Amino acid sequence: MIANQIAEPNPIADRCRRRITLRIMPYLFLLYVIAYLDRVNVGFAALQMKGDLGFSDQVIGTGAGIFFIGYVVLEIPGSILVEKWTARGWIARIMLSWGILAMLTGFIHTRNQFYLIRLLLGAAEAGFFPGIIVYLSHWFRYQDRAKAVALLMAAISVSNIVGSPMSGVLLRLNWLGLEGWRWMFIIEGIPAIIFGVFTLFYLTDWPHQAKWLPEDERQWLIEELEAEKQAKRATHSLRILQALRHREVVLLTLAYFFMVTAVYGLNFWLPSIIKNLSGLSNFIVSLIAALPYCVSLVSILIMGWHSDKTKERRWHTALSMMTTSLGLLLSVVTHDYTILAVSMFCLAAAGTAGYLPGFWALPTSFLTGTAAAASIGLINSFGNLGGFVGPFVVGYLSKKTGSYLGGILYLSLSALIASFLILALQTTRQRPASDKLKFVAPEPGLISQGEQATS
Repeated sequence: MIANQIAEPNPIADRCRRRITLRIMPYLFLLYVIAYLDRVNVGFAALQMKGDLGFSDQVIGTGAGIFFIGYVVLEIPGSILVEKWTARGWIARIMLSWGILAMLTGFIHTRNQFYLIRLLLGAAEAGFFPGIIVYLSHWFRYQDRAKAVALLMAAISVSNIVGSPMSGVLLRLNWLGLEGWRWMFIIEGIPAIIFGVFTLFYLTDWPHQAKWLPEDERQWLIEELEAEKQAKRATHSLRILQALRHREVVLLTLAYFFMVTAVYGLNFWLPSIIKNLSGLSNFIVSLIAALPYCVSLVSILIMGWHSDKTKERRWHTALSMMTTSLGLLLSVVTHDYTILAVSMFCLAAAGTAGYLPGFWALPTSFLTGTAAAASIGLINSFGNLGGFVGPFVVGYLSKKTGSYLGGILYLSLSALIASFLILALQTTRQRPASDKLKFVAPEPGLISQGEQATS
């Protein structure tokens, strides 16, 4: 059982946390900006691709979503490799392969080529995000993890804030007879290759390998993380297969599926929706599309800080999901008024970012080691199938109805279902405690005898 402990001022701990944050988080942040930009820039490319290649909304939606079919293939094995093999080697491999495939997207001509390259791009990137979540557990204690996740996930907002106007500028290019959308894929794929090579030399897999940490800080961190692992194992230690069928893991997986459906459905189609509402030029649309992500950047940082301060994850996650649902619903109500509709998309974006810090702190609140790595891989892989469903359904409904409104309502319902699933969690519920609590254990009584096992 994990005992409640009162934290005392510790200058070594403060120095260590600060040094690790400054060393690791800016670099991981940059990698995720690059990754997310290469994943969603198809939403801006669609503004030109539909006309140049004769693609319908349904083709664009299918191609955008099929990325996540390939993404599922290596997700769980990739997460385990980060835990058992080498994080920097796996992350570097992912970046090199997806950078090359992202550039090749600029040379497609047919619908089948579009589908194939998106499928391969998803397979190439599989394991990147859950691998980083596992990697963070090598360096940050449970009570520091939501802030670390918030800093990482802020990259989603930043990639959209920076990528939206950048994509708008690149769409204007017409060099060597290639359209702007082609140059956008080519240019935005180059950084992944460059940083893929650099990752091999910069990242450190484990604290005991960190020569850049002073001995006293390194020893403190190793002891803290090992104590956390042992405490979880004393409460309940699950083998990989047991963890994958654990009630809480199943609920988290389903919640993530429905929320990702809403998130990617909105992210991929937002430029086209704004274009349809306003009739403005592609460049102006790209600037307006950046506004919701400015709001989401503030949201994710506040929610990550507050979640760690209160040691509460469940309600922070569920309320953010409800905010997304409400914002999408109100955008339909106000669709005749562009400014109001965009404001409601800003509200929805606050929720799409705000749920992330609390959500990704939940699996590691009751699992550790390989079981945690495999569970995070499962949650992310199956959950990201929602990344196929969301864009596909919006594209399909748009083609059938001639409007994006039905698709937006579907995304709103998905986010609401996700919030209810999070509220159904039991072992991750907050127990009464002050902010002096060092670690909060899941209640052992909620774990059945059949789920308990030795390491």
